[in-house]
Amino acid sequence: MSSELQLTYLDHSGFIVETEQQVLVFDYYRDSAKVTPEHLTKGKPVWIFSSHAHADHFNPQIAAWQDNVTKYILSSDIRQAGGLSNVAADKLIYMNQDEQNNQGDLQISTFGSTDEGISFLVEVDGWRIFHAGDLNWWHWKGDTEENLQFAKDGFFREMDKLGGQSFDVAFFPVDSRLEEYRELGVREFCKRTNVRQLVAMHLCGQAWIPDETFITTHPAVAAWSPNTPGDKLSVLK
Repeated sequence: MSSELQLTYLDHSGFIVETEQQVLVFDYYRDSAKVTPEHLTKGKPVWIFSSHAHADHFNPQIAAWQDNVTKYILSSDIRQAGGLSNVAADKLIYMNQDEQNNQGDLQISTFGSTDEGISFLVEVDGWRIFHAGDLNWWHWKGDTEENLQFAKDGFFREMDKLGGQSFDVAFFPVDSRLEEYRELGVREFCKRTNVRQLVAMHLCGQAWIPDETFITTHPAVAAWSPNTPGDKLSVLK
């Protein structure tokens, strides 16, 4: 029996993932297409994930949804930054990297980041969904050799933990500001893991179109690079 996953792009690294039974919202920042309200009121359990406290990944406005939210799963640095103090405590779960938390139908595992916060692996309704947050190989032109090596080492440490994992959907940064180095992280990620549907995020302006080299190197990876808030993709299995 086949099942379907519906992905909706919000903005930047923000997405709604809807399974047949659950609604997951990752890294809500803003929603110019105004698609979030309809997903909050479908009668399905709603789970809100925020990978870190940076304003382009975490918007305190999500507190206003608490009557429709089952749980908020937030990086512990968000609590250190003030958290969601007006949300009922029993709806808040703060997590560090390398932790696990089971919430009935959801199994949540966290990994690290190469900036702030954490990344998420969520297993739900037979799907394995990875959201990288700001985990990436951040190779900035003009940076010092020491900083570049530090960034690479941090990324490879996390990839050593993730190596061999399989994901039905993986959201991963492909930041255009890195220019010719924007694909370093995503290529290594796809090399080390088994990804069915890759979703590019954190694009910062310029859409990403996988070139022929990427496609031939990773023939099993379907890639989607949404550019307009409200864009949708259905994933079947």
